[in-house]
Amino acid sequence: MSLQRHLHGVLVAGMVLVPTLAVHAADPFTLTSTTFKDGQMMPRKVAASTANLKSPNCVGENVSPQLSWTGVPEGTKSFAILMEDPEGRGGQGVHHWVAYGIPASVTSFAEGEVSKPSDKYVGGKSTLNVGTYFGPCTPPGTPHHYTFIIVATDLDPKELPPGLTREELLAKITPGAPSPSRAKGTAGLVGLFVKPPE
Repeated sequence: MSLQRHLHGVLVAGMVLVPTLAVHAADPFTLTSTTFKDGQMMPRKVAASTANLKSPNCVGENVSPQLSWTGVPEGTKSFAILMEDPEGRGGQGVHHWVAYGIPASVTSFAEGEVSKPSDKYVGGKSTLNVGTYFGPCTPPGTPHHYTFIIVATDLDPKELPPGLTREELLAKITPGAPSPSRAKGTAGLVGLFVKPPE
């Protein structure tokens, strides 16, 4: 499956945030990482550790990957970031990180920066009920596609309360007719991970 089709599938399967929008930035809205390349394996350190979750599949250090974004759409006031594992829980999906209220002046996170609370973002509530980055705990076998999605919004950084679930956040960004979407654009990045052989 191509990465574009995979990302499109994740967005269509419950994360459709933006209809076709005219983006007025000089460059396309793009999300990148120096920790891993789009569509490639992520290093072991980004996986959760057994200190985070008592599972033999948590084999890392829970170091969040470096993330940066460029080509910010016109009218952006804040960003939201979601990290999803669509193959997790037998295909039910796992929401590893829900963050929002990231000021438009912030265009990157350093490696390890979002493994802990920060005044640069508002922590939502992941599947594991935490507001910070929570790395992969992938079982052996086929790598899972960990999809990072950044959403540029016209929401004020302080507009939303902490602790929103992914579904609650998406309802605020795309409330549905007659209310207009608050999203200005989206960009994505996919990293693969699987528990390495012993």
